Amino acid sequence: MRIADKFKDHIPVSFEIFPPKGELGVDTLRSILDEFKALEPDYISVTYSAGGSGNSEKTVELVNIIENEYGIDASAHLTCINSNIGEVRSVLEQLKADGIENILALRGDRIDGKSPSDFHYASELISYIKKENDKFCIGAACYPEGHIECDSFSDDIRHLKEKQDAGADFLVTQLFFENELFYTFREKAVAAGINIPIEAGIMPILGKTQVSKMIFKCGASLPSAIIRILNKYENDPDSLKKAGIEYAAEQISELLSNGADGIHIYSMNRPEIARDILKIIGE
Repeated sequence: MRIADKFKDHIPVSFEIFPPKGELGVDTLRSILDEFKALEPDYISVTYSAGGSGNSEKTVELVNIIENEYGIDASAHLTCINSNIGEVRSVLEQLKADGIENILALRGDRIDGKSPSDFHYASELISYIKKENDKFCIGAACYPEGHIECDSFSDDIRHLKEKQDAGADFLVTQLFFENELFYTFREKAVAAGINIPIEAGIMPILGKTQVSKMIFKCGASLPSAIIRILNKYENDPDSLKKAGIEYAAEQISELLSNGADGIHIYSMNRPEIARDILKIIGE
């Protein structure tokens, strides 16, 4: 089912996982998928290969398993900054052959040593996908605090409108820890003419290393409440995990009460995190 159609009659809740890497094989991942399926997500998205290598084979394989073995709607991440047209076309053809309808179209992170790409921006990838096969339902990323590489928030909103105009059907936000940032972003997006669903992306904090990585990678700011949690439970990993899950659940409950179109949980191949969050919010 097209993900965009899910927003028409209810508020979707979805999870994000990454392809197996290292010793985590597909068979092991199937046991994780069993647990995710029990949570009845509206869809599961799969990041573009392990470690951002640009190798789409594992992503396509995993999306195929989720969709066709588990009967869960799946969305394949597809990045373009390190890919040429032939590589993107090959992925699209495989997704079509597997019966996959949904793609999250992203620019992606640059990889050192890679040759210049045929694409520079996600909007170009979205436009290309629509021209190749307009049956795909395309999601795009958005950034409540602005993209870390963008000079101004107004420019970021303008680029987001370009994604919608290119054919994006729905949006998923980068993680954020303060809901007011989302509300402000949503207001400005609507004022700019953005009228497709915006799904709020939430990642529970589990440790200082994880948070530091996220801040460096995407520029997310930390509210004082998060800083207090990190300091209070610095030497108590179990309590930190519990507090992080509770904070994420509070975020989600408030977002649902304030008209969020959907909730996307960055569950990081850990179904117990998604399960605990859903239990708290009563889903």
